[in-house]
Amino acid sequence: MSENVTVVDHPLVQHKLALMRRKQTRTAEFRLLLREISLLLGYEVTRDLPLTTVEIETPMTEMTAPQIEGKKMVLVSILRAGNGLLEGMLDLIPSARVGHIGLYRDPETLVAVEYYFKVPRDLSDRLVIVVDPMLATGNSAVAAVDRIKEEGATNVKFVCLLAAPEGLEAFGEAHPDVRIYTAAIDDHLDQHGYIVPGLGDAGDRLYGTK
Repeated sequence: MSENVTVVDHPLVQHKLALMRRKQTRTAEFRLLLREISLLLGYEVTRDLPLTTVEIETPMTEMTAPQIEGKKMVLVSILRAGNGLLEGMLDLIPSARVGHIGLYRDPETLVAVEYYFKVPRDLSDRLVIVVDPMLATGNSAVAAVDRIKEEGATNVKFVCLLAAPEGLEAFGEAHPDVRIYTAAIDDHLDQHGYIVPGLGDAGDRLYGTK
């Protein structure tokens, strides 16, 4: 398993995650909880953003104040469930640029198949944060980061709600330079590639499609 993993164990994150796991939780509540958790995860993943200083004037006096340095970051959502995390992250970082990668998991091979790709230009000098609620087999996450790096990204982080040990190991082997941020590491994958105990299919629960 990759050691490059941060588990965000803040009590609010863990409480909201427990509510999301409950099978009785309805779509609207699930969607709101995911948005709230993504905001909290966003605080952690942006903790080490570089700062510079600028001169400003308050109503009282002039001062030197901290300001984020560098170009605007890029948030990349792995469709479709990634959009649930994306919305909360954008609440926190509304000026971020946004990209989307459409991937689906082949039900027989569990291999990620790409059907859509659109990201901002000039990724090489920007922080790129890839978001997807579930890091299960790791195939989709690995494929997404592969494509991001092909476009020139060198500073990449990955944010998920839940991770399985199998996915962490696969991702860590493929991209040891990419730090993973997650709310929990669960026990294992079942024979269909779903995280156990998990919370079911995040996309279906987010959009009420099952």
